[in-house]
Amino acid sequence: MGPYEMNNQTYVTEFIFLGFSNHPQLRGLFFLIFLVIYLITLLGNMLIITATKITPALHTPMYYFLSNLSFLDICYTSTTVPIMLVNFFRERKTISYEGCLSQIFFLVTCAGSECVLLAAMAYDRYVAICHPLQYPILMSAKVCVCLVTGSWLCGLVNSVTHTALAATLTLCGPNQISHFLCDIPLILKLSCSDTSVNESVLHVASATIGLSPCLFTAVSYTLIISAILRIPSAQGRSKAFSTCASHLTVVVVFYGTANFNYDRPREGYSLDMDILVSVLFCVMTPMLNPIIYSLRNKEVKGALWKLTGECVFPGNIKSS
Repeated sequence: MGPYEMNNQTYVTEFIFLGFSNHPQLRGLFFLIFLVIYLITLLGNMLIITATKITPALHTPMYYFLSNLSFLDICYTSTTVPIMLVNFFRERKTISYEGCLSQIFFLVTCAGSECVLLAAMAYDRYVAICHPLQYPILMSAKVCVCLVTGSWLCGLVNSVTHTALAATLTLCGPNQISHFLCDIPLILKLSCSDTSVNESVLHVASATIGLSPCLFTAVSYTLIISAILRIPSAQGRSKAFSTCASHLTVVVVFYGTANFNYDRPREGYSLDMDILVSVLFCVMTPMLNPIIYSLRNKEVKGALWKLTGECVFPGNIKSS
């Protein structure tokens, strides 16, 4: 009897990734490209975290959120890229059942936490632009810690729920995942048991953890832009917009790639297109965030130049 027949099930103990399998001759090039991207991601986000910790001018709510965003991006990309790099040189690109569930847990935790954190950062910019006199009270240290903690808790509760439900599924073959990572929709496709509860929870989570923060951020920036346009001087409008331009760019990149990755029709797309879209969301976005902030934010740029200068030329910096 075959593995699909319910009276003689062959249960899945490992999964085989099919991602990048269409181009085996390019695996060395792919490995080099993703290794460079991963190292840039780690370096860029670690520099952001270090700069915000040691630079007194960056000890503000905005940069407190930024350092947490950088930490999230490190965790997010480290969940998928290292095993992908190892698999480039393995004939059977496998991951154990337990490893797949662990990857889902950390991936969903980081993605959900980042959605809520970006909304918290939008609220911070809204208060700074629209209610500047109340900013020290509305964005006190206690409020900032609560917002960041709440972001992590939202991502964690969402992830625990999805991972626990995924663990109840019966997987009896096939065990091939047309991707380079484990994700909830991919596991649901491989299940030979009822997935209606999983799908319902997935829709609810998409609305609460994904859509709600996105709408909140959109409303916040509508109010922010409206307030900026009422500033009489062009210089004042430029200065006000510059304080939120970096975050707005990060939000557009994150939600744009996330929407393209999860909400587009699955039919009619090749494996290569699926992989490309996921690479943009899962690999490129964590690398772009520190680049965007360092290019568009003068305070971050100055702190990073000073930090790298102290590392490279410690004597010159001290003596100057």
